[in-house]
Amino acid sequence: MNKTALLVGVLLTLVACREEPVVEPEPLTEVQSYMANAEAMSRASALFAGSCADTCHALEPVETTEASYLFDCVWNHGSSDEEIARTIRVGISGTRMVGFGSNFPEGDADLWKIVAWLRSKQVGCDTVE
Repeated sequence: MNKTALLVGVLLTLVACREEPVVEPEPLTEVQSYMANAEAMSRASALFAGSCADTCHALEPVETTEASYLFDCVWNHGSSDEEIARTIRVGISGTRMVGFGSNFPEGDADLWKIVAWLRSKQVGCDTVE
């Protein structure tokens, strides 16, 4: 009986060691979550159109605007999600880019939706943070 129990124990140990470790997927960032949410993207598009587009930032690349084109991979004031959010929040000194703070109807949630929408519209970028 002791040999059988020992054999079963060894076999169970070998089987347990053979299994692949479970790798949990990394949780989505707030921006990634909004990018996967059609309602959030629709809201962000409307917010951008009402706050940014045609006032300063063009939806298509043009050479005559003072403001940066935001749908390529060239970011003059930081390219991480946090840096983009900060630029929207505090603005850029010496330019027409005013800081919006948390003055969107849904506060910071709307700010992060806009960052997600900008990311979703970028073309030709190797990585999106």
